[in-house]
Amino acid sequence: MYESEARSTRDWLQDRVFAFVQPRPTSIAFCRMSFDIIRDPLWNNIRVDPLTLSLIDTPVFQRLRYVRQLGLAFYVYPGATHSRFEHALGTYHLARRTLALFEERNPFGAVGRDEFRLVRIAALLHDIGHYPFSHALEEIGAMHHEDVARPLICSGPLAEMLCRELGTGSPDAIVSLIRGESDSSLQGLISGSIDLDKLDYLRRDAFMCGVSYGEIDVDRLVNSLTLVPNPDTGRPEVGIVEKGLSALESLLFARYQMYRNVYWHHAVRSATAMYKRLVADALNAGSLDASTLAGFTDEGILYDLSQRAPTRLLAALRERRLYKRAFECPAADLVPDAGEWIADDRALTLQVENALARELGLQPGDVLLDYPTKTQMLGLDLLVLRRGGTVRRLTAEGWQGSINLPKLSEEFYRSARWLRVYTSTRLHIESRRVLGLVQQSAEQVRERVALGSRLLD
Repeated sequence: MYESEARSTRDWLQDRVFAFVQPRPTSIAFCRMSFDIIRDPLWNNIRVDPLTLSLIDTPVFQRLRYVRQLGLAFYVYPGATHSRFEHALGTYHLARRTLALFEERNPFGAVGRDEFRLVRIAALLHDIGHYPFSHALEEIGAMHHEDVARPLICSGPLAEMLCRELGTGSPDAIVSLIRGESDSSLQGLISGSIDLDKLDYLRRDAFMCGVSYGEIDVDRLVNSLTLVPNPDTGRPEVGIVEKGLSALESLLFARYQMYRNVYWHHAVRSATAMYKRLVADALNAGSLDASTLAGFTDEGILYDLSQRAPTRLLAALRERRLYKRAFECPAADLVPDAGEWIADDRALTLQVENALARELGLQPGDVLLDYPTKTQMLGLDLLVLRRGGTVRRLTAEGWQGSINLPKLSEEFYRSARWLRVYTSTRLHIESRRVLGLVQQSAEQVRERVALGSRLLD
């Protein structure tokens, strides 16, 4: 009798265990979904669905493997060889994480499932149009990479996949998200004050460079993001809960530190100025066609130039014989708008560089002017959900007496941005002579160049 009861109990337990490990009927569809795992040094496991994997495997996306995220920064930080490919995957991963949190709080109540899918793909494809060596060529007047992205997404294999899986209007919707022109409630995740692009590249760039400047609390920021009603329209928008503002301050400080110590490091800017002049000369000489720039990889464009138009400048860049600083001055020490023509008028800058080379007894191309394109350290236009439940918009004016992020942003920006004169050989130019030149307007400088007048009085 006892053995029979024991056997009966054992059989009952086996039945329960068997039933527990079998898939539930409601999970059959989930089990049939296939996900691939991509290992990433920053975020560990990145899960990708079949559509995402198909987009990754297209030639236009694979090109990003060979476009360095930080351009020529590897001349200073040897580990900075990571690519736009890795960054795109990281941004996609953060989009998945953030949207999963939004879904938990309000399962597709304010925003539909289809819109979530579009945002994930926009995060993946946001840098698809980048030029070789990243942003440098945009500083010489090349079309912005977001404009380059449109034909790549709206035609060819990418468009075919997107239309088949997400609908015929999906390519245009994704481009609108990337360009910051969409009316989607989720626009702020792709292009905005605290978009996911920034969260990935600051952490990734700092990690790969081996510096601690970009250490921001990504988990806190992502968990602080939420959908809040716009006070003017009532429509939901991406915002942040008030307790997340301290993490937003850390983002601002990290971005300042990375610009000052990595992105705008004097040797990185020297290499960038050399590369810009190299490509500008090739374009002016007809050795390169501007319409083909976005199809090159980093090494591809240097190889093409070496075959078509080998120069001393190209050899110096490839051998890391970087130009030296003959003059430098932070924007904070300049009068407002001084030298902006260096960043905005590439044709005039080339003329001035050649004129200065003659005055200093050097060859054309041996003097380079560099003033990074003016940008906002933290462009603020963000809805904040306050502790009492009210919603307030945080803009460049800030909140008087409490939130000083805009003021800090402008001060950080002016101290991180430097105007420099580089020369192929080490020499020094008196500050007063350079300041006398850069503080003139573009029209005044252009007239002096046309008259053949000396520029360094």
